[in-house]
Amino acid sequence: MSEEGSSNEKSWLERLSQAFTGEPSSRDELIELLRSAHQRDLLDAEVLSIIEGALVVSDMQAREIMIPRSQVAVVRLDMKPEELLPVVIESGHSRLPVLGDGPDNVVGILLAKDLLPLALAEHRQKFNLRDILRPCTAIPESKRLNVLLQEFRATRNHLAVVYDEYGGVSGIVTIEDVLEQIVGDIEDEFDFNDDDYIKAHADGVFTIKALTPIEDFNSFFETQFSEANFDTIGGIVTQRFGHLPKRDEQVSIDGFQFKVLNADNRRIRLLQLTLPLDE
Repeated sequence: MSEEGSSNEKSWLERLSQAFTGEPSSRDELIELLRSAHQRDLLDAEVLSIIEGALVVSDMQAREIMIPRSQVAVVRLDMKPEELLPVVIESGHSRLPVLGDGPDNVVGILLAKDLLPLALAEHRQKFNLRDILRPCTAIPESKRLNVLLQEFRATRNHLAVVYDEYGGVSGIVTIEDVLEQIVGDIEDEFDFNDDDYIKAHADGVFTIKALTPIEDFNSFFETQFSEANFDTIGGIVTQRFGHLPKRDEQVSIDGFQFKVLNADNRRIRLLQLTLPLDE
């Protein structure tokens, strides 16, 4: 058989195979096909998770993952170094929005590293926060995450301020928030240590990883949550909600008030816990 004939035969066989096996005609079918490949050990679980995350991100909007304004650490343009530095240090963030003459007037972004010259006394005398501000990216709540990620890459900005339809600040979104929807948690120098699940704050408030083993939770808080059906505290909280909760949703379990701090369309990541009043 000639080379041309062999090529035609191969093409015909490929078309015949496709006619019987079919190609995915929707995103749901594509995901099912990928999951089937994973079950047959043709696709790694982590790769599958990343592909699913990338597909889902194109349907998500900024409002779904933004950090609400009530949880955003900000500084004011008129702050002096002695006022500014404690706020930046306490927040532990590398970027903070800077407010002008009102709570919805974000005039720029402060990079913590730009404050390093303040370590020298002579720089404090001539310090002006406006001189070191970085441009602020403003986006609507409806901004799609795949478009926002492209803009982050194009502008090299890592933080965007989210505004509602009335021009008020709703919150912020960082490039890390977007990427975590695709690849999962991204640890940085301000996250928990690998072995830490519970972080205590003032006034009986704690930040807790959803993956905290129930045994560790019970030991730390002297509780008796059952380990019969779930391995982690996130599983118990999700069951009580009755659905996969979004950021800021709250639920009370045996007097413990749980608030979702970080979650995506697949799981809870981070919880805030307020102890019962009698604790």
